Amino acid sequence: MKRDLLKLEDLAAGYGSRVVVDGLTLTLPAGQIMTLIGPNGAGKSTILKTLAGELAPLGGTALLDGKNIYRMQRRERALQMAVVLTGGIRTESMTCREIVEKGRYPHTGTMGRLTPKDQEAVARALAATRSAGLADRIFSRISDGQRQRVLLACALCQEPRFLLLDEPTSYLDLHGKLEFMELLLRLCHENGMTAVMSIHELDLARKVSDQILCIRDGRADRIGKPEDVFKGGYIADLFDVSLQTMQRFGMEYLCGQPQEGESEE
Repeated sequence: MKRDLLKLEDLAAGYGSRVVVDGLTLTLPAGQIMTLIGPNGAGKSTILKTLAGELAPLGGTALLDGKNIYRMQRRERALQMAVVLTGGIRTESMTCREIVEKGRYPHTGTMGRLTPKDQEAVARALAATRSAGLADRIFSRISDGQRQRVLLACALCQEPRFLLLDEPTSYLDLHGKLEFMELLLRLCHENGMTAVMSIHELDLARKVSDQILCIRDGRADRIGKPEDVFKGGYIADLFDVSLQTMQRFGMEYLCGQPQEGESEE
């Protein structure tokens, strides 16, 4: 049985004194993928920023492998956790290789010099994300989709046990989205990495997630396996869309409704 890597106990997240999401309590075993879904403004990004340490928690605790995330030193946290958040890095003069190299700094000494082992990790991360051809290009002069791949390479270069991703497929085309999901599945299910992410593509969430966390009205509205979340008209209710509208656009399967030509179990 896999141990729980992430454990939230009544976690509250927000800005200043304003609570956006409250009462988050859950566990996530090592090697699993949890996806956050919900309407825009529900607090998905706020949760991720709080887990990443960018925002201080407004209550409760978050434990990573039994340790309080907010009591970890920055370097200790960076050795365990990598983050790809919306916005990312915007640096005019840095090459993509230099961006990816930043992921090795938690592993280097005080001088920050990269060893041959570090350079091998950089090369692996660039290759895994199809970014090797971008290595010598200026980061600020490539496309949004290419930047997304480079930022993911930077995160992978850290060789983390825990990965946080905010809308990682936003700027990717269909090929890029599917390739990214295959990579994430391999990293988690074969290599034991654990991931929490938010995405808008419900199809992808349904296919790749071990657990789905649904956020609505500032709380965890439902947590469960995809087959338990995507049934009974729940998704239509979560996003305040009529089942008839979803049927009109051929999306009734997201609510557990069979498409034309299919039969219900």
